[in-house]
Amino acid sequence: MSRTTTLMPTITHVALTVTDLAASEAWYTQLLGAPPVLDEDTGPFRHIVYAVGGSLLGLHGFTALHDSKPFDERRPGLDHVAFGCSDRDELVAWAARLDELGITHGAIVDAGYGSGLSFRDPDNIALELFAPPA
Repeated sequence: MSRTTTLMPTITHVALTVTDLAASEAWYTQLLGAPPVLDEDTGPFRHIVYAVGGSLLGLHGFTALHDSKPFDERRPGLDHVAFGCSDRDELVAWAARLDELGITHGAIVDAGYGSGLSFRDPDNIALELFAPPA
């Protein structure tokens, strides 16, 4: 008897390369409201890691970058990172928090598949807060 197994991995972490690790650490610590859980110099790069829900968000600082052009989601690679919210009300609360932190953001956009609130980090990396449909 043959048994078919469907493999479905989970996302354990996302790592973002940043131009100024100290500035990004301060920004993400303020945004997330919690300190990093790891700060390690690996040799080729230093990384700072945050626990976000059941995943990890890493910031990588290399001593030598290939270039320092701002992030652009229209180049191949990362488009954006989305953080989950329980519902639209939580998105409204996050919009207020972003305002308090002085972080520019778009309006909450509602679609059939959920609602999102977009903003950018100091390197222009596209970030989103996302809630499932009601």
